Amino acid sequence: MPTRTTADVGGRSHTIGRSILAVFVGFVAVVGLSLGADEMLHLLKVYPPWGEPMYQPGLNLLALSYRAVFTIVGGYLTARTAPHSPMRHVLIGAGIGLVIGVAGVVAAASIGGLGPLWYPVAVAVTGPPCTVLGGTIYVRRMSVI
Repeated sequence: MPTRTTADVGGRSHTIGRSILAVFVGFVAVVGLSLGADEMLHLLKVYPPWGEPMYQPGLNLLALSYRAVFTIVGGYLTARTAPHSPMRHVLIGAGIGLVIGVAGVVAAASIGGLGPLWYPVAVAVTGPPCTVLGGTIYVRRMSVI
């Protein structure tokens, strides 16, 4: 059995750090872009003021639409920044996103009065496939180059 040297351990922790960073980059992109778009639409008075529920189906579909696009971008960035096995990183990010999305559904159902319950359910359900789509776009693009 080969012995590990300090360089092996350091290299492995460096790779783990880069793996964590890759998943984190995807999340930051999705959250940052989503909150930025939300803020812009609140400032433009397309959305009601922060803290007021938004029950209009069209506005919720608008939010769901750009969140889906931003989640695809997040999956792409996760795959792009992964030190190896880009789709493994994307699937880990999608799994974490699903857990967070389900927690959002539970919170929305528990609190109530935040808007239609279908919206957080739709965010939780569409997040993982959109993340995987973003990663797949990156991987396929790289195989063509």
